Amino acid sequence: MTKIDIISGFLGAGKTTLIKKLLDESFKGEKIVLIENEFGEIGIDGGFLKDAGVEITEMNSGCICCSLVGDFGAALKQVLADYAPARIVIEPSGVGKLSDVVAAVERVQAESPDLHLNSFVTVVDAAKAKVYMKNFGEFFNDQVGHACAIILSRTQKIDQHKLDGAVALLREKNPKAAILTTPWDQLTGQQILSAMEGGHDLAHDLMEEIGHEHHHHDEDCGCGCHDHHHDHEHHHDHDHCGHDHEHEHHHDHDHGDTCTACHDHSHHHHHDADEVFTSWGRETPRKYSREELQEALSALAMTEDYGIILRAKGMVPCSDGQSWLHFDLVPEEFQIREGGTDYTGRLCVIGSDLKEKELEELFLLA
Repeated sequence: MTKIDIISGFLGAGKTTLIKKLLDESFKGEKIVLIENEFGEIGIDGGFLKDAGVEITEMNSGCICCSLVGDFGAALKQVLADYAPARIVIEPSGVGKLSDVVAAVERVQAESPDLHLNSFVTVVDAAKAKVYMKNFGEFFNDQVGHACAIILSRTQKIDQHKLDGAVALLREKNPKAAILTTPWDQLTGQQILSAMEGGHDLAHDLMEEIGHEHHHHDEDCGCGCHDHHHDHEHHHDHDHCGHDHEHEHHHDHDHGDTCTACHDHSHHHHHDADEVFTSWGRETPRKYSREELQEALSALAMTEDYGIILRAKGMVPCSDGQSWLHFDLVPEEFQIREGGTDYTGRLCVIGSDLKEKELEELFLLA
Protein backbone atom coordinates (compact mmCIF):
# COMPACT_ATOMS: atom_id res chain seq x y z
CA MET A 1 0.00 0.00 0.00
CA THR A 2 1.33 3.42 -1.01
CA LYS A 3 -0.16 6.48 0.66
CA ILE A 4 -0.43 9.73 -1.26
CA ASP A 5 -0.45 13.11 0.48
CA ILE A 6 -1.09 16.21 -1.63
CA ILE A 7 0.20 19.42 -0.08
CA SER A 8 -1.07 22.38 -2.06
CA GLY A 9 -0.89 26.07 -1.32
CA PHE A 10 -0.54 29.41 -3.01
CA LEU A 11 2.83 30.85 -3.93
CA GLY A 12 4.98 31.37 -0.84
CA ALA A 13 2.47 29.92 1.62
CA GLY A 14 5.06 27.74 3.35
CA LYS A 15 4.63 24.33 1.70
CA THR A 16 8.37 23.63 1.76
CA THR A 17 8.61 24.35 5.48
CA LEU A 18 5.64 22.10 6.20
CA ILE A 19 6.99 19.24 4.11
CA LYS A 20 10.35 19.48 5.87
CA LYS A 21 8.64 19.38 9.28
CA LEU A 22 6.64 16.31 8.29
CA LEU A 23 9.76 14.60 6.92
CA ASP A 24 11.72 15.35 10.09
CA GLU A 25 9.00 14.47 12.59
CA SER A 26 6.34 12.26 11.01
CA PHE A 27 7.70 10.32 8.03
CA LYS A 28 11.04 9.16 9.41
CA GLY A 29 11.88 5.63 8.40
CA GLU A 30 9.36 5.57 5.58
CA LYS A 31 10.35 5.13 1.96
CA ILE A 32 9.12 8.37 0.45
CA VAL A 33 9.00 9.87 -3.01
CA LEU A 34 8.33 13.57 -3.44
CA ILE A 35 6.74 14.64 -6.70
CA GLU A 36 7.01 18.35 -7.13
CA ASN A 37 5.91 20.57 -9.93
CA GLU A 38 7.62 23.81 -10.82
CA PHE A 39 5.68 26.44 -12.65
CA GLY A 40 6.96 29.99 -12.45
CA GLU A 41 8.33 29.54 -8.95
CA ILE A 42 11.46 28.32 -7.22
CA GLY A 43 10.95 24.66 -6.44
CA ILE A 44 11.67 22.62 -3.33
CA ASP A 45 15.22 22.78 -2.07
CA GLY A 46 16.42 19.45 -3.41
CA GLY A 47 19.47 19.45 -1.14
CA PHE A 48 17.87 18.87 2.23
CA LEU A 49 15.26 16.55 0.79
CA LYS A 50 17.83 14.33 -0.88
CA ASP A 51 19.74 14.28 2.39
CA ALA A 52 16.58 12.91 3.98
CA GLY A 53 16.55 10.06 1.46
CA VAL A 54 13.81 11.45 -0.76
CA GLU A 55 13.82 10.90 -4.49
CA ILE A 56 12.56 13.90 -6.42
CA THR A 57 10.67 13.73 -9.67
CA GLU A 58 10.46 17.19 -11.21
CA MET A 59 8.08 17.86 -14.04
CA ASN A 60 9.42 21.05 -15.48
CA SER A 61 7.62 20.64 -18.78
CA GLY A 62 4.60 22.46 -17.40
CA CYS A 63 2.06 22.77 -14.65
CA ILE A 64 0.65 19.53 -13.24
CA CYS A 65 -2.77 20.85 -14.07
CA CYS A 66 -1.84 21.23 -17.72
CA SER A 67 -0.61 17.66 -18.09
CA LEU A 68 -3.00 15.72 -15.92
CA VAL A 69 -4.11 13.15 -18.47
CA GLY A 70 -0.66 12.37 -19.77
CA ASP A 71 2.53 13.30 -17.96
CA PHE A 72 1.29 13.35 -14.41
CA GLY A 73 -0.45 10.00 -14.53
CA ALA A 74 2.54 8.46 -16.27
CA ALA A 75 4.95 9.96 -13.75
CA LEU A 76 2.90 8.63 -10.85
CA LYS A 77 2.76 5.13 -12.30
CA GLN A 78 6.50 5.25 -12.98
CA VAL A 79 7.20 6.21 -9.39
CA LEU A 80 5.10 3.29 -8.16
CA ALA A 81 6.86 0.88 -10.49
CA ASP A 82 10.41 2.12 -9.84
CA TYR A 83 10.34 2.79 -6.12
CA ALA A 84 7.25 1.09 -4.59
CA PRO A 85 7.35 3.74 -1.85
CA ALA A 86 5.39 3.68 1.40
CA ARG A 87 4.32 7.25 0.75
CA ILE A 88 4.25 9.74 -2.11
CA VAL A 89 4.12 13.43 -1.27
CA ILE A 90 2.87 15.60 -4.10
CA GLU A 91 3.54 19.32 -4.05
CA PRO A 92 1.54 20.89 -6.88
CA SER A 93 2.38 24.23 -8.38
CA GLY A 94 1.32 27.19 -6.27
CA VAL A 95 -1.08 28.25 -9.00
CA GLY A 96 -2.46 24.76 -9.55
CA LYS A 97 -6.03 23.75 -8.75
CA LEU A 98 -6.21 21.17 -5.99
CA SER A 99 -9.37 19.66 -7.47
CA ASP A 100 -7.50 18.84 -10.68
CA VAL A 101 -4.64 17.18 -8.83
CA VAL A 102 -7.00 15.10 -6.67
CA ALA A 103 -8.91 14.01 -9.79
CA ALA A 104 -5.66 13.00 -11.49
CA VAL A 105 -4.58 10.90 -8.52
CA GLU A 106 -7.99 9.25 -8.36
CA ARG A 107 -7.71 8.26 -12.01
CA VAL A 108 -4.41 6.52 -11.35
CA GLN A 109 -5.81 5.02 -8.16
CA ALA A 110 -8.63 3.41 -10.15
CA GLU A 111 -6.00 1.35 -12.00
CA SER A 112 -3.70 0.82 -9.00
CA PRO A 113 -5.55 -0.74 -6.07
CA ASP A 114 -2.50 -0.49 -3.81
CA LEU A 115 -2.60 3.31 -4.06
CA HIS A 116 -4.40 5.19 -1.27
CA LEU A 117 -5.18 8.92 -1.40
CA ASN A 118 -4.37 9.63 2.24
CA SER A 119 -4.79 13.41 2.48
CA PHE A 120 -5.09 16.53 0.36
CA VAL A 121 -4.42 19.74 2.23
CA THR A 122 -3.84 23.41 1.53
CA VAL A 123 -1.33 25.68 3.24
CA VAL A 124 -2.58 29.27 3.59
CA ASP A 125 -0.61 32.31 4.71
CA ALA A 126 -2.94 33.63 7.42
CA ALA A 127 -2.07 37.25 6.66
CA LYS A 128 -2.80 36.95 2.95
CA ALA A 129 -6.01 34.91 2.83
CA LYS A 130 -8.26 37.92 2.23
CA VAL A 131 -6.20 39.53 -0.52
CA TYR A 132 -5.59 36.23 -2.32
CA MET A 133 -9.25 35.35 -2.15
CA LYS A 134 -10.10 38.71 -3.71
CA ASN A 135 -7.44 38.79 -6.42
CA PHE A 136 -6.81 35.13 -7.28
CA GLY A 137 -10.13 33.58 -6.34
CA GLU A 138 -10.32 31.04 -9.15
CA PHE A 139 -7.16 29.26 -8.00
CA PHE A 140 -7.03 30.15 -4.32
CA ASN A 141 -10.67 29.29 -3.61
CA ASP A 142 -10.29 25.95 -5.40
CA GLN A 143 -7.34 25.05 -3.19
CA VAL A 144 -9.24 26.07 -0.06
CA GLY A 145 -12.60 24.60 -1.00
CA HIS A 146 -11.30 21.13 -1.89
CA ALA A 147 -8.91 20.62 1.04
CA CYS A 148 -9.56 18.04 3.75
CA ALA A 149 -7.47 20.25 6.05
CA ILE A 150 -6.36 23.89 5.81
CA ILE A 151 -3.03 24.58 7.50
CA LEU A 152 -2.51 28.25 8.32
CA SER A 153 1.06 29.52 8.31
CA ARG A 154 2.50 32.55 10.11
CA THR A 155 -0.41 32.81 12.54
CA GLN A 156 1.97 34.05 15.23
CA LYS A 157 2.60 37.18 13.16
CA ILE A 158 -0.97 38.52 13.07
CA ASP A 159 -3.33 39.70 15.80
CA GLN A 160 -6.37 37.79 17.02
CA HIS A 161 -8.88 39.92 15.10
CA LYS A 162 -7.15 39.33 11.78
CA LEU A 163 -6.78 35.60 12.52
CA ASP A 164 -10.49 35.31 13.34
CA GLY A 165 -11.32 37.09 10.08
CA ALA A 166 -9.11 34.78 8.02
CA VAL A 167 -10.66 31.68 9.60
CA ALA A 168 -14.17 33.01 8.93
CA LEU A 169 -13.38 33.62 5.25
CA LEU A 170 -11.88 30.17 4.84
CA ARG A 171 -14.77 28.53 6.65
CA GLU A 172 -17.20 30.11 4.18
CA LYS A 173 -15.37 28.36 1.34
CA ASN A 174 -14.92 25.08 3.20
CA PRO A 175 -17.31 24.26 6.06
CA LYS A 176 -15.87 20.79 6.69
CA ALA A 177 -12.08 20.94 6.74
CA ALA A 178 -10.00 21.08 9.88
CA ILE A 179 -8.37 24.52 10.05
CA LEU A 180 -5.05 24.54 11.91
CA THR A 181 -4.45 27.92 13.57
CA THR A 182 -1.77 27.10 16.16
CA PRO A 183 1.78 28.21 15.23
CA TRP A 184 3.70 25.27 13.77
CA ASP A 185 6.53 25.46 16.26
CA GLN A 186 4.01 24.65 19.01
CA LEU A 187 2.78 21.53 17.20
CA THR A 188 4.44 18.20 16.54
CA GLY A 189 4.55 16.82 13.04
CA GLN A 190 2.34 13.97 14.27
CA GLN A 191 -0.36 16.41 15.43
CA ILE A 192 -0.36 18.05 12.02
CA LEU A 193 -0.45 14.69 10.25
CA SER A 194 -3.34 13.53 12.43
CA ALA A 195 -5.38 16.58 11.44
CA MET A 196 -4.44 16.06 7.78
CA GLU A 197 -5.66 12.48 7.94
CA GLY A 198 -8.92 13.36 9.65
CA GLY A 199 -8.09 12.28 13.18
CA HIS A 200 -9.40 15.58 14.47
CA ASP A 201 -13.09 15.03 15.01
CA LEU A 202 -13.87 15.73 18.65
CA ALA A 203 -17.51 14.71 18.20
CA HIS A 204 -16.34 11.37 16.79
CA ASP A 205 -14.11 10.82 19.82
CA LEU A 206 -16.92 11.66 22.22
CA MET A 207 -19.32 9.37 20.39
CA GLU A 208 -16.94 6.47 20.86
CA GLU A 209 -16.40 7.37 24.50
CA ILE A 210 -20.12 7.63 25.22
CA GLY A 211 -20.89 4.45 23.32
CA HIS A 212 -18.20 2.63 25.27
CA GLU A 213 -19.65 3.86 28.57
CA HIS A 214 -23.12 2.76 27.60
CA HIS A 215 -21.91 -0.63 26.43
CA HIS A 216 -20.50 -1.28 29.88
CA HIS A 217 -23.56 0.07 31.67
CA ASP A 218 -25.96 -2.13 29.74
CA GLU A 219 -24.24 -4.97 27.92
CA ASP A 220 -27.51 -6.80 27.23
CA CYS A 221 -29.21 -3.89 25.46
CA GLY A 222 -28.27 -5.15 21.99
CA CYS A 223 -29.38 -1.92 20.37
CA GLY A 224 -26.05 -0.96 18.83
CA CYS A 225 -25.65 2.17 20.93
CA HIS A 226 -21.89 1.99 20.58
CA ASP A 227 -22.13 2.36 16.81
CA HIS A 228 -22.03 5.79 15.24
CA HIS A 229 -21.77 7.62 11.99
CA HIS A 230 -20.50 11.11 11.24
CA ASP A 231 -19.78 13.17 8.19
CA HIS A 232 -17.10 15.63 9.34
CA GLU A 233 -19.53 18.53 9.36
CA HIS A 234 -19.16 20.94 12.25
CA HIS A 235 -22.75 20.15 13.14
CA HIS A 236 -23.27 16.41 13.24
CA ASP A 237 -26.32 14.23 13.39
CA HIS A 238 -25.09 10.85 14.56
CA ASP A 239 -26.58 7.41 14.19
CA HIS A 240 -25.90 6.39 17.75
CA CYS A 241 -28.70 4.03 18.64
CA GLY A 242 -30.14 1.57 16.17
CA HIS A 243 -33.17 0.95 18.36
CA ASP A 244 -36.59 2.49 17.95
CA HIS A 245 -39.00 3.09 20.76
CA GLU A 246 -42.52 4.32 20.13
CA HIS A 247 -42.62 6.51 23.17
CA GLU A 248 -41.27 9.85 24.21
CA HIS A 249 -37.50 9.80 24.87
CA HIS A 250 -36.54 11.05 28.31
CA HIS A 251 -32.90 11.91 29.03
CA ASP A 252 -31.96 11.83 32.67
CA HIS A 253 -28.79 13.28 34.09
CA ASP A 254 -27.07 10.15 35.32
CA HIS A 255 -23.42 10.09 34.33
CA GLY A 256 -22.95 7.56 31.56
CA ASP A 257 -26.58 7.23 30.42
CA THR A 258 -26.41 8.36 26.82
CA CYS A 259 -29.68 7.12 25.41
CA THR A 260 -32.10 6.33 28.21
CA ALA A 261 -34.57 4.94 25.70
CA CYS A 262 -32.13 2.09 25.19
CA HIS A 263 -32.78 0.88 28.71
CA ASP A 264 -36.35 -0.01 27.80
CA HIS A 265 -36.15 -3.48 26.30
CA SER A 266 -39.85 -3.89 25.53
CA HIS A 267 -39.64 -2.05 22.21
CA HIS A 268 -37.79 -3.19 19.10
CA HIS A 269 -38.54 -0.55 16.46
CA HIS A 270 -36.29 2.02 14.78
CA HIS A 271 -36.13 5.73 15.37
CA ASP A 272 -34.09 8.44 13.67
CA ALA A 273 -30.87 9.44 15.36
CA ASP A 274 -31.96 13.05 15.62
CA GLU A 275 -34.80 11.93 17.88
CA VAL A 276 -32.18 10.78 20.37
CA PHE A 277 -29.47 13.43 20.29
CA THR A 278 -27.42 15.76 18.16
CA SER A 279 -24.02 17.34 18.59
CA TRP A 280 -22.79 20.88 18.16
CA GLY A 281 -19.12 21.44 17.42
CA ARG A 282 -16.96 24.41 16.56
CA GLU A 283 -13.34 25.04 15.81
CA THR A 284 -12.18 28.48 16.89
CA PRO A 285 -8.88 30.27 17.45
CA ARG A 286 -10.52 32.39 20.19
CA LYS A 287 -8.57 32.59 23.44
CA TYR A 288 -10.45 32.18 26.72
CA SER A 289 -9.58 33.16 30.26
CA ARG A 290 -10.14 30.49 32.87
CA GLU A 291 -12.94 32.67 34.30
CA GLU A 292 -14.73 32.94 30.94
CA LEU A 293 -14.58 29.20 30.44
CA GLN A 294 -15.70 28.51 34.03
CA GLU A 295 -18.71 30.77 33.60
CA ALA A 296 -19.77 29.19 30.30
CA LEU A 297 -19.40 25.63 31.57
CA SER A 298 -21.29 26.40 34.79
CA ALA A 299 -24.26 27.57 32.74
CA LEU A 300 -24.00 24.53 30.49
CA ALA A 301 -23.78 22.03 33.34
CA MET A 302 -26.31 23.51 35.74
CA THR A 303 -29.15 24.69 33.50
CA GLU A 304 -31.20 23.47 30.55
CA ASP A 305 -31.01 26.86 28.82
CA TYR A 306 -28.93 25.30 26.01
CA GLY A 307 -30.78 22.00 25.65
CA ILE A 308 -30.49 18.69 27.46
CA ILE A 309 -26.73 18.35 27.75
CA LEU A 310 -25.20 14.88 28.05
CA ARG A 311 -21.54 15.62 27.47
CA ALA A 312 -19.24 18.43 26.44
CA LYS A 313 -15.55 18.42 25.81
CA GLY A 314 -12.97 20.75 24.33
CA MET A 315 -9.60 22.40 24.36
CA VAL A 316 -8.96 26.12 23.84
CA PRO A 317 -5.95 28.45 24.03
CA CYS A 318 -5.78 30.42 27.26
CA SER A 319 -5.80 34.22 27.09
CA ASP A 320 -2.52 34.26 29.03
CA GLY A 321 -0.87 33.17 25.76
CA GLN A 322 1.13 30.49 27.55
CA SER A 323 -1.17 27.54 28.07
CA TRP A 324 -4.18 25.59 26.82
CA LEU A 325 -7.31 24.82 28.81
CA HIS A 326 -8.95 21.41 28.40
CA PHE A 327 -12.44 20.77 29.75
CA ASP A 328 -14.76 17.82 30.22
CA LEU A 329 -18.40 18.17 31.27
CA VAL A 330 -21.26 15.91 32.31
CA PRO A 331 -24.56 17.12 33.77
CA GLU A 332 -24.00 19.10 36.96
CA GLU A 333 -20.23 18.79 36.95
CA PHE A 334 -17.20 19.71 34.86
CA GLN A 335 -13.43 19.90 35.06
CA ILE A 336 -10.95 22.40 33.60
CA ARG A 337 -7.27 21.55 33.45
CA GLU A 338 -4.18 22.74 31.66
CA GLY A 339 -3.30 20.45 28.78
CA GLY A 340 -1.38 20.10 25.57
CA THR A 341 -1.48 22.39 22.58
CA ASP A 342 -3.88 21.54 19.76
CA TYR A 343 -3.98 22.73 16.16
CA THR A 344 -6.86 25.11 16.96
CA GLY A 345 -9.43 25.54 19.71
CA ARG A 346 -12.21 22.93 19.60
CA LEU A 347 -15.57 22.75 21.34
CA CYS A 348 -18.09 19.93 21.26
CA VAL A 349 -21.47 19.63 23.00
CA ILE A 350 -23.71 16.55 22.80
CA GLY A 351 -27.32 16.30 23.89
CA SER A 352 -30.88 16.74 22.70
CA ASP A 353 -32.80 19.87 21.71
CA LEU A 354 -29.52 21.79 21.48
CA LYS A 355 -29.92 25.52 20.98
CA GLU A 356 -27.17 26.43 18.56
CA LYS A 357 -27.54 30.21 18.64
CA GLU A 358 -27.43 30.24 22.43
CA LEU A 359 -24.39 27.95 22.42
CA GLU A 360 -22.62 30.33 20.03
CA GLU A 361 -23.35 33.18 22.42
CA LEU A 362 -22.39 31.18 25.50
CA PHE A 363 -18.92 30.49 24.11
CA LEU A 364 -18.61 34.10 22.94
CA LEU A 365 -18.58 33.15 19.25
CA ALA A 366 -21.63 35.12 18.14
